[in-house]
Amino acid sequence: MAVKEGNALSIEVAESFKDALWKVEKDRDIEAMIQVLSEDCEVGNVAVPQTFRGHDGAREFWSAYRKTFDEMESTFRNVFADNSGHAALEWQTEGTSEGDSVSYAGVSILEIEGDKVRRFMAYFDSSALSRQVVN
Repeated sequence: MAVKEGNALSIEVAESFKDALWKVEKDRDIEAMIQVLSEDCEVGNVAVPQTFRGHDGAREFWSAYRKTFDEMESTFRNVFADNSGHAALEWQTEGTSEGDSVSYAGVSILEIEGDKVRRFMAYFDSSALSRQVVN
């Protein structure tokens, strides 16, 4: 994974986000993710039409996300951060759903305030993922 130059704090927060995501994936530890999000956070992705707000909304979003998969692991190819509190993470997620292999890739955008993620949005081909996931 390449880490590009940028705001050191933004990169630090992006790294904390990645660590929290891995805890969600491996341990189903949603609270690890809540710790990196601001209290007034907004989270979502292109597959879900609504935006989830605050820690309660984030818990709902990340719990539903994790329940979609049996096993999963994300790897990160690039992390970009700027000096104004933004980071982009390019990722690939491999896993299983109902015993079938699942693989999809995308980019997540983080808006950072202080040392917390204020807004998270993931962009990926949701139709390709929905063809792989059994509901």
